[in-house]
Amino acid sequence: MFNNFYPQYDLAGRIQHTKLDPGISDRMPAGRMGRVEDPNTPDFKQVFSGLVENFNTELNAPDNLLKDVMSGSQNVDIHDVMTAIAKSEISVNVATQAVGKVIQAYDKVMQIQV
Repeated sequence: MFNNFYPQYDLAGRIQHTKLDPGISDRMPAGRMGRVEDPNTPDFKQVFSGLVENFNTELNAPDNLLKDVMSGSQNVDIHDVMTAIAKSEISVNVATQAVGKVIQAYDKVMQIQV
């Protein structure tokens, strides 16, 4: 009954292409062939120095605000000073935890036997 029946499928047309295809066609280049990182991103040293500068600013902010309150400045309220103190305490806690984690990671790397 179906002796000479061969279905005609357009298999190449039914393939769904994605961005990660290895570049089968000329119309769609491979997504993995380009650079992943942006060449204009800052390096580790710049990021780390920026974090240290921000940490230093957070630590000095309560002192500067307290000096303004003591000198009688109407622009600064004691609540601003208390908020700055709380922010600096949180910054110190986060920095302490980060340093502890870095030291733990260094110790684990030093224990690796080659």
